[in-house]
Amino acid sequence: MTLLELFQLLKKHLQLVITLPVVCAIAMGIVSFAVMDNTYTATTTMYVRANNTDDNGQMNYNDLSASQMLSNDIATLLDSDSVKSGAAKELGLTDLDDYKVSVSSETTTRVITLSVTGTDAKETAEVAKAMASSVSTVAQNVGAAQSINVIDEAKTPEAPSGPKRTLYIAVAFLAGIFIAVAYVVLADMLNTRIRGAEEAEELLGIPVVGRIPAMKGGK
Repeated sequence: MTLLELFQLLKKHLQLVITLPVVCAIAMGIVSFAVMDNTYTATTTMYVRANNTDDNGQMNYNDLSASQMLSNDIATLLDSDSVKSGAAKELGLTDLDDYKVSVSSETTTRVITLSVTGTDAKETAEVAKAMASSVSTVAQNVGAAQSINVIDEAKTPEAPSGPKRTLYIAVAFLAGIFIAVAYVVLADMLNTRIRGAEEAEELLGIPVVGRIPAMKGGK
């Protein structure tokens, strides 16, 4: 099938090619707004003070790789059950299963960023604060760090961070186009009817010697 033939085929089924993507986009829009809850992300940044630092807070060996290893240790602690259970206990919760926790750290610093995502903006910020407090306690208890100081305290997010409804709707629209085009092409390939003199000549390899015109009223 040439590109021109495909274009003509899609033009013939233009209503389907237009309607299906629109229906898919509308359906996804309804689902995303009616079913999917808004999520909020609260972020806090912390500075890790190592045990082997001098009074001025400088590392004695000035080893950047060691700094990163220390940050990785604290990042692992933030995802541990000890830190999460401590934060949950501080907030009077059973667990933090309803919250998504992500941790990142810069390659050459001891600054750690903690992000907590949940469906309630205020509670999400409180969880982030409690986790920052809990990891500081746990890290000192196990000797991983001298202290963990909060640089930027988590604030209650004013706008939702998700779900990405616009993206979902756009993907649904594109999926509708793909399905419509695939259906039209497949239906055409499975249609074995001869739809013209040129197609008959190509299929049979003999010229068409005559045509019977269609009669009005079946006569």
